[in-house]
Amino acid sequence: MKSLLNALKEGRLVELPETDKDKSLQYLAHLIEAIPEIPGGIDLAEEALLREKSGNTGIGLGVACPHVRNEGDGDLLCAVGWSPIGIDYGSKDGNKVHLVVMYYIPDNQKTTYLREVSALASAIKQEGGIQAIAKAADIATVRGELLDWVSAASEMGVPETKARMIRLEARQAALAQEPQPPQAPVQMFSLLILSLGNDKYIVLCENRPLASALENDPQLGLLLGQHAQFDRQGYRLIHHSTRLLDPARPIYEYLVVKFN
Repeated sequence: MKSLLNALKEGRLVELPETDKDKSLQYLAHLIEAIPEIPGGIDLAEEALLREKSGNTGIGLGVACPHVRNEGDGDLLCAVGWSPIGIDYGSKDGNKVHLVVMYYIPDNQKTTYLREVSALASAIKQEGGIQAIAKAADIATVRGELLDWVSAASEMGVPETKARMIRLEARQAALAQEPQPPQAPVQMFSLLILSLGNDKYIVLCENRPLASALENDPQLGLLLGQHAQFDRQGYRLIHHSTRLLDPARPIYEYLVVKFN
């Protein structure tokens, strides 16, 4: 369960701000899109929603494992969302989903993905369900429970020496996270860009230095026209939508992500 452990280490465990299924999937897809290793030009949110329509990814017991695929090579990656209230996910067992693990699967990682999901399902059954996560008081408690899952799953079918090494790595990850506040270790906010024509723009967001930098960026018009994903001042900007309330003055909405 290497990709799950890496997600916990790298801050990709978040409390989902919505109980709506589609919005939750979009939120996690945007987290994955912000990972530097992800190639540009891929709309992971749209891909995730299309795949979900073709088959529900709830695996039962309050857990769902949606996924997106991509051609080529790369690492198996995931982002994890916790919903304390629960999401009406449409799972076969009828239970609300409290944990959503979204996977990004390059072609060369299909077998690894199947092994990881199998190990995850086995760990859930071994723990007797996810009651501890569903009733957790905060995300720090969720992180601790998931690290226990990683340890338990890693011990299945591997020599004890290797299991101890993986358990130690999981505990080190937990210690590294202890100083962090019990909130999502990710800054995420929306940003609106209003085109005034002649390469002039008004940028509206909560971060005034970023807004000012964008308004004076000579490449902004080109990036907006391409609906491109790009980085500025340590933030990753991901195109969300374009509205044409006035055809001469489009409004671009971006999701801005920064990992602490």
